Amino acid sequence: MNRSVVAGLAALLAIFVAVDLCFYEVSQTEIVLITQLGQPRQVVTTPGLHFKLPLIQTANVFDKRLLDYEAPQEEVVLGDQRRLIVDSFTRYLITNPLEYYQTVGPTEDGIRARLNSVVSSSLRRVLGGETLLDVLSNQRQRIMTAIKNQVNDEMHNFGVKIVDVRIRRADLPEENTDAILQRMQSERKRVAAQARAEGAEASARIKADADRQKTVLVAQARADADRLRGEGEAQAIAIYANAFQRDPKFFATWRTLQAYKTAFGAGKSRLVLSPQDDFLKLMQGVPAP
Repeated sequence: MNRSVVAGLAALLAIFVAVDLCFYEVSQTEIVLITQLGQPRQVVTTPGLHFKLPLIQTANVFDKRLLDYEAPQEEVVLGDQRRLIVDSFTRYLITNPLEYYQTVGPTEDGIRARLNSVVSSSLRRVLGGETLLDVLSNQRQRIMTAIKNQVNDEMHNFGVKIVDVRIRRADLPEENTDAILQRMQSERKRVAAQARAEGAEASARIKADADRQKTVLVAQARADADRLRGEGEAQAIAIYANAFQRDPKFFATWRTLQAYKTAFGAGKSRLVLSPQDDFLKLMQGVPAP
């Protein structure tokens, strides 16, 4: 190979290395902190190509977009002594790269370890004063706001801003699930038994009222029947008395004939009487007018 070609390639390589060592690029989603021998020198937020001193200056790139941190599951004790397995996540922004670099370093591992400790402590403090019903109801927004504010207060010196903290999943421990289900079943059985008892009481009350109304109606009906029967008998007696007064002999004859019809109408009656008995006088002759 020609020495001039080798020299040209070496010069080209040297240019590439020099460009890589002397220049760095900042995108619209990044913030760059320039450090010189480990000491912060400049924060660059303007997108584009920028110059730095080779070898002695380093460009530390930070993402200025919304970042997520998912905390591992942990068990917390609520205010009503219930245990809950909580799975949470945090969203944050790097607002001050200089403070970020000075407290946790140039990588995300440092801030994640710090967030894990702070979020875990805040979850335990806030949830330790709440009940399971509050955590599972519309009170969760208030609880998560309190947790976010506490985490923000503790993390403001680290150059980050906590945008949101959320409980993604909250489950009961397996050893508590059966006990809670049994308690729920017992509660449902108690409610059902109470409903049955109230239904039986209402049924007895309705039956007693119906029996009372029945007794009153039957008594009134019997009273009305006795009254109507008495009125009918009185009218019948009055009619008989009137008829008797108008023609006593005819009435006596008619009553005797009615007695004959009743006694001998079936044709199987037998009477043992004296021939001179008054009951047979119509059979012995026609009565005088």
